[in-house]
Amino acid sequence: MLQCNIDSRASVFATYSEVGENSLFNAQKSDIRGMRAYKKYPNRRLYDIEESKYVTVEDIRKGILKGESITVVDSKTEKDLTRMVLMQIISEQEGEGREPILTNRVLEQLVRFYGGAMQSIVGGYIEQSIMTFLEHQERYQKSVRNITSSDPLAMMRRAMEQNMDFWNKMTQTSRGPDRG
Repeated sequence: MLQCNIDSRASVFATYSEVGENSLFNAQKSDIRGMRAYKKYPNRRLYDIEESKYVTVEDIRKGILKGESITVVDSKTEKDLTRMVLMQIISEQEGEGREPILTNRVLEQLVRFYGGAMQSIVGGYIEQSIMTFLEHQERYQKSVRNITSSDPLAMMRRAMEQNMDFWNKMTQTSRGPDRG
């Protein structure tokens, strides 16, 4: 069962509003655009290959929030360090006092899955669950946008008309058929 307190939900919407409208599926769209490539040097500095400049982990996090997919490689060995940097970003977010998304109990269970028969299934299951969650969130936010973007006077007029129709039907029913 998924439990989520109000503060967590507010945090999700605050993060959504930080990166802007229609950004929930940018991660999927960025696969089409390609990866943003970074190199990590022995001095622990990160280099953005596309923009030819050094960046921080925070810069990479902001790019991810905008929907960019990334790849990070070691400058000497060409070893893929992407997962390590992504985990560092998550760790730093939690270190800054943000509520952990993955509880200790979940992390312990993930550790147990490594090397087991379920290891190959769990990653895909978690990914699909997150994508389904994002899809539902996008639909909800789209319906909220549709409601709030409507003309408020027209909405009030429709509501009043519906109330009047309901009132007329109720009074007509309570009086009985006309005996004119």
